[in-house]
Amino acid sequence: MTTSDRTDVYFTAEFIDGPLAGTAEERVLVRGTHDEKLSEVALVDGIESIFRYFAVDTREVAGKLHVRYTFNEPASDTYTSEDENE
Repeated sequence: MTTSDRTDVYFTAEFIDGPLAGTAEERVLVRGTHDEKLSEVALVDGIESIFRYFAVDTREVAGKLHVRYTFNEPASDTYTSEDENE
């Protein structure tokens, strides 16, 4: 009996722009493939917002799939600060 390598079911999602720019997270492959579109929930100025991203390219780094995602602003919640002091 062989055991499968658990790392082959994960990929790294890299957010290249928008409110999550410069961040990355490990996600699960669904049916062996990455998500073409992602919806991420995050707090901005204490307000929960939904941000939409879509995949732009993939590459392999040290044997692991990395997918770069770009921000889809028209489909996302507004995230600009409404600070009175700005």
